[in-house]
Amino acid sequence: MVALRLLGRLVLSLLQGLGRILILLAHIVRYLPRIPKDWALVLRQMAIVGADSLPLVLLIGGFTGAIAALQATNLFEKFNLLALARPYLGSSIATVVFTELTPVLTALVIAGRVGGAIAAQLGTMAVSEQLDALEIMAIDRNRYLAMPRVVAAVTMMPVLAVFSNAIAIVGAFLLTTLKFELPAELFFDSIQRFFRTSEILLGLLKSAVFGLSTALIGCAEGFATSGGAEGVGRSTVRSFTIAAASILVLDALFGYIL
Repeated sequence: MVALRLLGRLVLSLLQGLGRILILLAHIVRYLPRIPKDWALVLRQMAIVGADSLPLVLLIGGFTGAIAALQATNLFEKFNLLALARPYLGSSIATVVFTELTPVLTALVIAGRVGGAIAAQLGTMAVSEQLDALEIMAIDRNRYLAMPRVVAAVTMMPVLAVFSNAIAIVGAFLLTTLKFELPAELFFDSIQRFFRTSEILLGLLKSAVFGLSTALIGCAEGFATSGGAEGVGRSTVRSFTIAAASILVLDALFGYIL
């Protein structure tokens, strides 16, 4: 009975959280036509999500490509297939990077850096009664606070993924060239011959969806914050934890459906 009671509470908590996020999404969609009027708010958040996060994303992307190349070559070498796989090494690494590693790892970085920051900012406003002040001034918090952050995350995540893809391929090329002496012509010719636009588009679609979920969760957790500074800390941790879990679940769903 105790286990069932705990399970029921967990399910109810998950459903309540999901409902809160879907309601917030509905409010944000309602305010999308106001983007031209609130462009300054959106642009400020785009700078935070995009430009301010770019150095960290590039660092993660470079090592992602190098690690992907290292694991791929080690796997082929383990089964004595490296010589046979050399003409296809670049394309195999690029496929994994474009469709899986770059979107997921970039989203996890943004979930920690931006999603947690959103929850902390809005949570601080909630416990300091700034959200109540906005309501008194007849300013909808969903339009003024949530909509710019969500639009910025959805817009900038694919842009960050493009930069991460580029630096990841450079990292993979450098590792395969330095460690396995793979010629540059062979590496990039493999990518060119077996490249499919659908791989890039799938990665960009994933990035946009991951950005949407991260920003929505951060806003929802921030708005629901209570309990002073301790509550802000809890909301920040919950935001990153839930966002990271949602990214992995959504990635699994993409893999199953597509």
